[in-house]
Amino acid sequence: MSVVPHVEPAPAPAMVPSPGTVGETAPRLALVHDERHVARLAGVSVRRGGHLALEDLDLTLPAGRLVAVVGPNGAGKSTLLELLAGRLAPSRGRIELSAAVRGAVGWLPQRSTLDTSFPVSVLDTALMGHWHRLGAFGRARREHVEQALAVLERVGLVDTRHRLIGELSVGQLQRLLFARLALQEARLVLLDEPFAAVDEATADLLLRELEGWRNAGRSVVVVTHDLAPVRERFDHAVLLARRLVAAGAPAAALTAESLDTARRTAWALT
Repeated sequence: MSVVPHVEPAPAPAMVPSPGTVGETAPRLALVHDERHVARLAGVSVRRGGHLALEDLDLTLPAGRLVAVVGPNGAGKSTLLELLAGRLAPSRGRIELSAAVRGAVGWLPQRSTLDTSFPVSVLDTALMGHWHRLGAFGRARREHVEQALAVLERVGLVDTRHRLIGELSVGQLQRLLFARLALQEARLVLLDEPFAAVDEATADLLLRELEGWRNAGRSVVVVTHDLAPVRERFDHAVLLARRLVAAGAPAAALTAESLDTARRTAWALT
C-alpha cells in the first residue's frame, strides 16, 4: 500500500516522437534554453476519448510568474497541465519547455491519491518532499526535519506534526500537500484546482504560499475557477475554451467580452 501523495515531481520531459510516417524524427516535446519563458506550445491539439480536448493551441507561458489557467468546464485546463507535466503527449503540435525545469517539475492533481487510512504522521508525509535528495531508503537528517517543520509552521500544521494524516480535515490535508510540494523545490509547479473544497482562510494561506514560491523564482501554473483572486493576485492569466481565447495580464485577458467569447465557444464545441 503506497503512502506517497501524488505530488511527486513529474517525470523529466521525454522526447516524444511524432506518430507520423516511418522514420519521422521531429519531436513533439523539446527542451530549450529560454530564461524568459517556461513553456511554449505551437499548434498543439490533444484528442481524448474520441474528442478534441485542446485544438490548435499556441501559447507562451512566462517564467517566474504566478499564472492562472481559467475557462469553462471541458475547456482543456487539466489537459494543459498534463502536457506540461510530461504525462500526456500531444496528438499534434510541439511543446518546448525551458531546460531550467528539466527534472524539476512538481504536480498536484485535482484529486490526490494520498491513502489517508495508512498510519503515517503529518511530519513524515511532509518529509516525503525530500525524497529526491534522500532516495527511497535514505534517512532524513536534522536539517531535513528542521526544513519540514518550518514549512509546516508556515502552513499552520506544525502543531499537528505527530498526528496521523487520517485525522486531518480536507483543508488541513491540502495544506500538507502544499508543504510537501514546497520541500521538493520544483522550478515549475503545476496545480489543478488547489482551492477547491477549502475555506476562505485556507485558500488565502495557500495563495500566500504560492506567492512565496513565485517570489523565490519558481514558475507556478494554477487551474482555478475563482476569478477574484486571479484578478487581484496573479501575474498572468490564460483563458481557454479548448482553444486559446486570451492570455496576458489578468485585467486585459479576463474582460467581460473575452469571458463571454469563452462561454460561447465552449457551448458551440459541445
